[in-house]
Amino acid sequence: GYVWEVRKPDLMMQIPFWGRIESSEKDGVTSFRHVDAEIVAAVPYDLPVVGYGTTTVNTLRLWNAEPYAYKAGRDMMKYKRDTEAITEFLYPDDTQDEGKVLRLKQQYFLVSASIRTILESYLSRHGDLTNLHEHVAIHINDTHPVLAIPEMMRVLIDEYDMDWDSAWGVTMKTFAYTNHTTLSEALERWPVRIFQPLLPRIYMIVDEINERFCRDLWDAYPGEWGRIEGMAIIAHGEVKMAHLAIAGSHSVNGVAKIHTDILKEREMNLFYQYFPGKFNSKTNGITHRRWLLNSNPPLASLIQSAIGDAWIKDPSRLSELESYTADSAFLGDLHKAKQLNKKRLADRILQTNGIVVDPDSIFDIQIKRLHAYKRQLLNILHILHLFNRCQENPDADIPSRTFIFGAKASPGYYYAKKIIKLIHSVADLVNDHPAVKGRIKVVFLENYRVSLAEEIIPAADVSQQISTASKEASGTGNMKFMMNGALTLGTLDGANIEIQEQVGDENIFIFGLRAEEVMKQQQDGSYYSMEYYHHDERIKKMLDQLIDGSLPDAGDHFETIYDSLLAENDEFFVLRDFDSYAKAHERVASAYRDQESWLRMSLINIARSGYFSSDRTIAEYAREIWRIGGVGVR
Repeated sequence: GYVWEVRKPDLMMQIPFWGRIESSEKDGVTSFRHVDAEIVAAVPYDLPVVGYGTTTVNTLRLWNAEPYAYKAGRDMMKYKRDTEAITEFLYPDDTQDEGKVLRLKQQYFLVSASIRTILESYLSRHGDLTNLHEHVAIHINDTHPVLAIPEMMRVLIDEYDMDWDSAWGVTMKTFAYTNHTTLSEALERWPVRIFQPLLPRIYMIVDEINERFCRDLWDAYPGEWGRIEGMAIIAHGEVKMAHLAIAGSHSVNGVAKIHTDILKEREMNLFYQYFPGKFNSKTNGITHRRWLLNSNPPLASLIQSAIGDAWIKDPSRLSELESYTADSAFLGDLHKAKQLNKKRLADRILQTNGIVVDPDSIFDIQIKRLHAYKRQLLNILHILHLFNRCQENPDADIPSRTFIFGAKASPGYYYAKKIIKLIHSVADLVNDHPAVKGRIKVVFLENYRVSLAEEIIPAADVSQQISTASKEASGTGNMKFMMNGALTLGTLDGANIEIQEQVGDENIFIFGLRAEEVMKQQQDGSYYSMEYYHHDERIKKMLDQLIDGSLPDAGDHFETIYDSLLAENDEFFVLRDFDSYAKAHERVASAYRDQESWLRMSLINIARSGYFSSDRTIAEYAREIWRIGGVGVR
């Protein structure tokens, strides 16, 4: 086992699924009983979490699903397998009903055990549940834990005999919700046909919340059926989790300025009109003690030799590094630190991928979840374009570049897996081709994860943050790269905008459509991707190569991608932004040739990255949403 985990079977919780609800009335009060349920045991494992330089040790409680009791007549081994699958891994493939049931089970299992633990802990120190919100703040990070809201209602009403209005008041004041997407299709919805039988009591409560919420909306907007339908929590046979989160929370926040504005003005505009006081913005942050101090010892040591160690607890002190931007010796040491990290990553690539890369080349990196809107496709198509340039003119002045990808696709995301295949096919074409002369290498590092990111990010020269403008909520990889001295090549999307505000136009490479332009072209239908195919020879050649046998082991793998860009009109504006993207890469190549200037830009990025520390972010959440104070540091 894991030495720091402490199993506490005496604190096991019983979590019911399936079955039916029986109601009874006594003295005018209706009570509910869940019968014939399949019970799963939630067994806690406690893990101590120690802060940096604090006197506080917090506890992270994890839950393991274990067999407890099963419905008579059911296969015991199947019950055991189904139970253990609940906490086997997060986010199972939910393209089929079986996966949907497992994911919904997982969500309810985790929030039910946690809510009941929170209430038990509270009652051991306080007597009055009506004051819960004065001592407890519960934050919903995206929609996956939203079942915590009806579960809180269930426990308060069914187990602690609170009336509906009191329970709803306590619940709303206790919960806050962070949204993490501008993509309406990514907002969770659950079919009632799955939700109701699996969680019968929770569905009853959600249905009641919806009825009361819609009545309030009718009072505010009489006769506006379309508006009420668009805001309903249950509609068209689906439970809409984001709607439940907004209705049941006292605070709703986005994770970057542009993201919050888009939520208010577009995706959640109806809710913003009704609940304007709930909406606020909290720009994401990263823990600089992991992503700089721990992950990048060469750079951290150089910083400490220059400005001391106060920045470790106060990251705003990184700004003191700006006094070294004209110090050639310091910039030389900064270059040495970067080269050490690049050599380490080059060794890793040789070990895991068998590819020799040049540490003196530009390390151009895109690591993030594989998704169409993040546009790994734009990146790999541009690499194919560079290869075409090398073939047309083997002596073309193209600086040596190592393009590194790291990404995982969700299990059922077919299109994303085709893009991974395309990256590998282009790598096979480019890496040892004589026309390239070693100037371009393409590497896909498998099993992308935090420990691998800690090796990749310190080695980056260029940070690719190229999502279609208006689609990325914030991003935090952009902040990690910035803090480690990589220069951002990106669109004006998510927190890229705030990075630009911090470093200035001269220390970042911006390209592509702006968010308002993307949204306008989506709205008025004025974008025709086929025009770019017919009028840009570079684009036509690249796209034809997807389907004409030019790529190794292509088969018919890339017809889906080809069709998405042309027949389906390129939803994420890959072709529209290609020319601007290619020109931005030319600016990067030109800037990199002047190494002292590049290092100066890199140092400015590091010096101005303190704003993006999670110390600032968490302080804002604590002060403005949770209304709690710090415990101090020693």
